[in-house]
Amino acid sequence: MPRVVLAMSGGVDSSASAVLLKRQGYDVIGLFMRTGTHGHDQPGIDTRRDNKKGCCSAIDAGDARRVADKLDIPFYALDFQREFDQIIDYFAAEYARGRTPNPCVVCNNWLKFGQLWAFGQKLGADLIATGHYAQALNGELHKGVDPDKDQSYVLHGIKRDVLPHLLFPVGGYTKPEIRALAREAGLAGVAEKPDSVEICFVPSGKHTDVVRARRPEVAVAGAIVSREGEVLGEHDGLDRYTVGQRKGLNIGGGQKRFVLELLPDTNTVVVGDERELFAPGLLASGMNWLIDAPAEPLRVTAKIRYRHAGVPATVRALPDGGAEVRFAEPQSAVTPGQAVALYDGTRVLGGGWIERALAAN
Repeated sequence: MPRVVLAMSGGVDSSASAVLLKRQGYDVIGLFMRTGTHGHDQPGIDTRRDNKKGCCSAIDAGDARRVADKLDIPFYALDFQREFDQIIDYFAAEYARGRTPNPCVVCNNWLKFGQLWAFGQKLGADLIATGHYAQALNGELHKGVDPDKDQSYVLHGIKRDVLPHLLFPVGGYTKPEIRALAREAGLAGVAEKPDSVEICFVPSGKHTDVVRARRPEVAVAGAIVSREGEVLGEHDGLDRYTVGQRKGLNIGGGQKRFVLELLPDTNTVVVGDERELFAPGLLASGMNWLIDAPAEPLRVTAKIRYRHAGVPATVRALPDGGAEVRFAEPQSAVTPGQAVALYDGTRVLGGGWIERALAAN
């Protein structure tokens, strides 16, 4: 009987995954990541704003343990506070650099399919499973069947040698089907839990609270300027802005302006018209290929953020481990610090970190 370690968050997706794996005959071990967020030292107390769904709170740990007990599977709560603290540092440092981070991608790459999988191997596990809406098919990573819930974008950084060991039990289902399965399995306590809609270590919903606690130097006034250098207003820190942002600029004038660029060297926010947001492509660094890195330009579909529909593009692997991606049609708000994921149909080919948009022409 193959042994699988399952990352259990206390939510409906990982709980339903446990049910499915048990039904399929796997020897399942549940693992919960304690991260030091949400007041873990106060059992039973949930410090999240409006009690919204997170993934690592004391209440979530209790829910995960109850599901494991009901299904009669071993359960471990692992202390990853030190490791998770480094992810929060990355998050704050990226904002301080004028970039927009994606901590979920980093958490998946390093913790869930890195540290957690390493612990699972010590337990003699053959496989690792999570409640992500994606599919592992014949050693390949594919989109989940529910287009509204597909999470393959945040999984593109998984190492290629881990692919044969992956299971995504809910990836072949829609969300309503998974909620129904959890109810039918007697898991009413988690079946109706709301989806995670916020960063788990930002319970206030204000990312600047976290950034400024760790990087207080970012709270420095600077200029908001046009492409031509005209000063249009003042900001109190680059961490309040991201490429494509329109609200909260407070520069008046009646004209709609959008954040085009953040310049940490001069502590400047550059704004302009919406049409100036469009770029013909991007440069990415730190490419993680789930195929052999292409020797020639390769036609792909590129997603430049989680809710991006994807666009036909051509990717060219670069000698420095990066890539140049050129879109078939210009795309809006190419954002440094975010990830680009590359697809062939439903298959994930790899991805990397957006460094900058390519200039028109």
